[in-house]
Amino acid sequence: MSNYVKLGEIQVENELYEFINIEALPGSLVDQDSFWVGFEKIITDLTPKNKELLAKRNELQTKINRWHLENKQFNFTKYKVFLEEIGYLQPEPEDFHITTEGADVEIAVKAGPQLVVPVDNARYAINAANARWGSLYDAQYGTDVISEEGGAQAIGGYNPVRGEKVIVFAKNFLDETVPLQVGSHKKAVNYMVDQGNLVITLQNGDKTRLKNEGKFAGYQGESYQPSTILIKNNDNYFEIQIDRNHPIGKTDTAGVKDILLESALTSIMDCEDSVAAVDAEDKVKVYRNWLGLNKGDLSATFTKGNKTLTRKLNSDRSYRSPNGSEFSLSGRALMLVRNVGHLMTNNAVLDGKGNEVHEGIIDAVVTSLCAKHSIIGNTPFENSTTGSIYIVKPKMHGPEEAAFANELFNRTEDLLGLAKNTLKIGVMDEERRTSLNLKACIREVKERVVFINTGFLDRTGDEMHTSMEAGAMIRKNEMKSTLWLQSYEKSNVNNGLATGFQNQAQIGKGMWAMPDLMKGMLEQKIGHLQAGANTAWVPSPTSATLHALHYHQVSVKEVQNSLLENITDLRDDILQIPIAEKTNWSQEEIQAELDNNAQGILGYVVRWVEQGIGCSKVPDINNVALMEDRATLRISSQHVANWLHHGICTKEQVVETMERMAKVVDIQNAGDPAYRPMAPDFQQSVAYQAACDLVFKGYEQPNGYTEPILHSRRLEAKAKFSVKS
Repeated sequence: MSNYVKLGEIQVENELYEFINIEALPGSLVDQDSFWVGFEKIITDLTPKNKELLAKRNELQTKINRWHLENKQFNFTKYKVFLEEIGYLQPEPEDFHITTEGADVEIAVKAGPQLVVPVDNARYAINAANARWGSLYDAQYGTDVISEEGGAQAIGGYNPVRGEKVIVFAKNFLDETVPLQVGSHKKAVNYMVDQGNLVITLQNGDKTRLKNEGKFAGYQGESYQPSTILIKNNDNYFEIQIDRNHPIGKTDTAGVKDILLESALTSIMDCEDSVAAVDAEDKVKVYRNWLGLNKGDLSATFTKGNKTLTRKLNSDRSYRSPNGSEFSLSGRALMLVRNVGHLMTNNAVLDGKGNEVHEGIIDAVVTSLCAKHSIIGNTPFENSTTGSIYIVKPKMHGPEEAAFANELFNRTEDLLGLAKNTLKIGVMDEERRTSLNLKACIREVKERVVFINTGFLDRTGDEMHTSMEAGAMIRKNEMKSTLWLQSYEKSNVNNGLATGFQNQAQIGKGMWAMPDLMKGMLEQKIGHLQAGANTAWVPSPTSATLHALHYHQVSVKEVQNSLLENITDLRDDILQIPIAEKTNWSQEEIQAELDNNAQGILGYVVRWVEQGIGCSKVPDINNVALMEDRATLRISSQHVANWLHHGICTKEQVVETMERMAKVVDIQNAGDPAYRPMAPDFQQSVAYQAACDLVFKGYEQPNGYTEPILHSRRLEAKAKFSVKS
């Protein structure tokens, strides 16, 4: 049973109330009584507006469903006119540029990886913050980037054969990124600083310098015997680390022991898709970790092997410039926090009628309060050097909802005594109505926007749900080659560049979802830079280090400059619906699609609902570990719901598939002592029932979102298992 404290017209669950009063408010320069009065006022004023926006979503979806039912012979021109008439597709605004001020260099100037992590896990959150710098040697040695051919297996202790492959890769990177005037880094025997210049001695005794001497940025140690050489390339840094007594360094002719790359420039501490937070207890865990990150005192103790380790935030890194003056670089990624969207409510706070308050309103106020500690100096580790707080806002539908977020941020700034536009916004371009009206969405937040980002999974889930009545959708793996999706990805960059994002804000791309397949990532993810994005999501610190290599290979600014010359309107292409022209798939093809979707749904849901794990590596049907969150679930559940709705499969077939795949998932999780098998008693498995709900009730879910069912079933599981314990 929850205990609530009544504050005016609202009620706040006691655990959240005490967290705010005892941990978050002290030192924030915000008066306790004024905070609660102001918080109540925001809830009272903005809740009706939030509800109106959600009602409009439902109204538009109903009209679109009806249009498709009444227009079985699809006519694109009529369809587009219809969308304009109902206000779904809005006129393009006149040209403008964003006017955001105070964005940190990690967002406005530099281009690099962006790490996304569930903030409810303190260890992961600290690792993500510390992922600003990463070992290239470790990232290669421990992944499939380095092949095991020729006796280079990554087993047992250190394998010198594998290590040599790593070193060759690293020296090739140096030759490509900072080539020498004469010779190769492979032939270097000494690095030293002489009168502000980096001098390299080769094996034949010749001395040489960098071809571009301006890339030498600094050093550590003595000039005649530096321990670190700092290089700057494409606005990003890396270190050549030298230690002739190190096990690796003593085998290298120049004593090089490692290359340390500036990796995750920014990290998103996620309160949303990768987190299972359904009540006050969960939300306080999220907020407490975010507060600890901003105050700099968050730590995590864990056991690894026979050792007990404690993780804390890294300090800054100090150097001498080529002329000998001292300077430092941040040791941590610039942190953003992703709030939840406008849809969900949470019982952590109740309004005057006893109804749950919209979670997005709660998040905006509480995460901003926590982050204020960093910008007013209540921390040894400054996050933003410009005094900004960065909030990523997901799952907004169109410019009206962006305007609502802007109003919410304005009100939050007033409540917390923050200067106007201290709160910066990242707009996730992951809903169809936002994609089609992205320029208008950006205009609504033009004074505070710092980020737009595409998301294939959520965007495809919304595409399928919006056009549910248009027909049966193509197979899921075919979506990435569709015209609408390719145009959506291009349009995101076009709109960002057209509205002045270059040197002002981030244009981002989506997640690499296979954290164990780094060779594939290294081959493919460079495409995000070549498309004009100056950041892209990665699932781990290791992947951030490897993806950072791409930003030394490609100058995103140069790519963007070329794209600025040819910005086109792609909205007609984005409106192409991915329905199958022919649905005469074989029974084997249909069953394979169902198996794949069902296994993915069950593998993710069982951990979310029964263990409260919002993001994890989930084995797919081929036992390939995929980093999955609610966006993955949305696309899979909506795809099955669509095929079921259009008779491609039957309910009986889906039930049989779900039961069979539940047994597969049980086997895949057999080694987890906390796991509760779904089979054979499917009726008693809360997770299995949740997975079935997502499919069989998928048509009626608001915009195809999974949150309402997941939250309900997670609360059920928490109650059920707490009683048993």
